[in-house]
Amino acid sequence: MNAIKEARRIITTDPNSEESRTLAGLVLALESEADFPLANLYALDLETFSLAMEILKEWRLDRYYARKGKLLDVSYQVNVLASH
Repeated sequence: MNAIKEARRIITTDPNSEESRTLAGLVLALESEADFPLANLYALDLETFSLAMEILKEWRLDRYYARKGKLLDVSYQVNVLASH
């Protein structure tokens, strides 16, 4: 979660900067599963580009855990129903 926290810090520190707008756009695209122009990432400096890549990794991992949680919830419900 460090990349997501760092992105939040960058965005809140200077919300009008190009890097903030790009990171915010990336996050919104990930959340809404919308398209995001990769050229925007290539316009970032190397450090911010690396941060964007880390955000992608963390986001993907979070989605995996969210799906796992849903699977566990459904499995638990089936188990409870079967025992009644």
